[in-house]
Amino acid sequence: MTIAIAVTSRELVLPPRDQYTRDPVVLQLEQQSLEAGLAEVTALVEQHGYLLAIHSSTETTASAQRLHTIRSILESDRIVPVEVGLPPLGVAVLVRQLRQLSAYDLGPGVIASAVRLLQRYIYAGAVLGTVAKLDRVPVSIKAHVKSWAPGKQYAALANPDPKLIRLGSVDQLPNPEYLTHLAVAPGQLKNDWATRHLAPAWQVQDVEQAVLPKDSPVWWGTSKLVEFAAYIPAGRSLYQMVNHVARVKCHWCGLEVIGDRCVLCSAPAAPPENRSPSDAVM
Repeated sequence: MTIAIAVTSRELVLPPRDQYTRDPVVLQLEQQSLEAGLAEVTALVEQHGYLLAIHSSTETTASAQRLHTIRSILESDRIVPVEVGLPPLGVAVLVRQLRQLSAYDLGPGVIASAVRLLQRYIYAGAVLGTVAKLDRVPVSIKAHVKSWAPGKQYAALANPDPKLIRLGSVDQLPNPEYLTHLAVAPGQLKNDWATRHLAPAWQVQDVEQAVLPKDSPVWWGTSKLVEFAAYIPAGRSLYQMVNHVARVKCHWCGLEVIGDRCVLCSAPAAPPENRSPSDAVM
């Protein structure tokens, strides 16, 4: 069986990186009746076997809520809604990486449980015109006060290790220790720090211009921002990384997963003696 990658917002769909990157399913359940939504999701599960639906933690649309309702009605472990705490551009990057992985011979349980693993390798942040309402990254009282002064701008890293610096200071954001590309999505802040300074400092191989997701100002507490996310671009590299993680067979649903809990049925993973080496190939 395969797994379809779905999102509840078109703004989480980035262009494919290559011809093998699969298109996602865009669920717009809030525009449908419950019966029509049930029919659409049921058809997707029958066609693909499993449905992995990713949405941002700031997304409160009726579509995300409706998906949980449909899953409850169908009582199906093959529908997997996953809320991701990354900034919205980071979520879009993660979704594309899952789309890349779905082209490889990996089981649905492995792909679904790779969500947590892949998040660790996405450096997601933003250049901000103010941090007065920022609550996702630790901000000192001094920085809060200074952010009200004209001309003060900041760079914040939300993942994997939160950090806030003031532009122009000697402080630096922690950089990835592997080759990455950088996606940059400008908001209402006119600032090229991400492309002019951050990209060379992080030695990124390429800079990708993206559209700012509509939930980004909510996530960052301001519309005066430029969001960025550094990521591993190659599907083969992502596949090798996931494929080298030890797998366990879920004792409840029987699928191979990685990690300590099955994301499909929420059951604890099998004990270590049941771990098996990965042997998937493309």
